Amino acid sequence: MKHLVKLSALILTAALPLLALTARAADAPAPIGPQELVTKVANDTLKDLNAHRAEYKQNPKRVRELVDKNMLPHFDTAYSAQLVLAKYWRTATADQRKRFVEAFYQSLLQNYGEALLEFTPDRLKILPFQGKPDDTVATVRSEVRRDNGQRVPVNYSLRKTDAGWKAYDVQIEGVSYVKSFRTDFGSEIQQKGLEPVIQRLEQQVASGTVQKPTAPAGADKQAASEKKS
Repeated sequence: MKHLVKLSALILTAALPLLALTARAADAPAPIGPQELVTKVANDTLKDLNAHRAEYKQNPKRVRELVDKNMLPHFDTAYSAQLVLAKYWRTATADQRKRFVEAFYQSLLQNYGEALLEFTPDRLKILPFQGKPDDTVATVRSEVRRDNGQRVPVNYSLRKTDAGWKAYDVQIEGVSYVKSFRTDFGSEIQQKGLEPVIQRLEQQVASGTVQKPTAPAGADKQAASEKKS
């Protein structure tokens, strides 16, 4: 299970810079398409990593600066959190929504931030974009290479907002992380209520003991197959 968490961490943190989509390039009059912008942001992130990888490894907390600079502005954390909470978002107070969005983001960062340091260009292959110019939602497809050479399909869900393209979900081998988190949090909220769940998440974030998410369906079977090989 440990190596499953590591793989999921690598894939999800790799997904974040790939999903960093914005409406316009700073020096271009027209919007950049998802494919081109994904490539640009991924390259910018990898350039930063390569330049400061040793420093980040010595001080993992600095990874937060990398994430905040390259990823957070273009990841729709509020919309993603809303999808995770589902029906509980509608009954949550404005304060509870704000706190959950922040705690959810921080938990993702703690779970996957350090794995980002292991990400290198040879692990990533962005596949040809199949969307249309007038689409308001898009899927960017890629493959991420495992340590054993196997390539895992990873798809990123994006939507066009007033601020430009924003990412909100990632699917690994067809398994949505939004849906996985929705199941985990939904079960806990049903048992305890929303406020205790937010408080638990906030406390874990503050102490650095955030629980790892459940491995995607089918992961155990895949792990067993890898172990045999």
